[in-house]
Amino acid sequence: MGKIRFELNKEGVRELLQSREMQDELAAQAQKKAAAAGDGYSSDVHIGTKRAYANIYPSTKEAAHDNYENNTLEKVIRS
Repeated sequence: MGKIRFELNKEGVRELLQSREMQDELAAQAQKKAAAAGDGYSSDVHIGTKRAYANIYPSTKEAAHDNYENNTLEKVIRS
């Protein structure tokens, strides 16, 4: 049996990771986690040089304090 050679199309992978579909899925998952964290947590999606990213963050002082005291985002993301 001969060796199989596999060559990854890096541009195609980058296009997939930055696609509208990937952004929509990331936004849906991030919104779900932000809602699970409680009031005062928000999410957003942005495109980096190689892929799309989702952020979940406390958007109010109360949520920031809650996250500081209870590690809320860490608990929500790990669940």
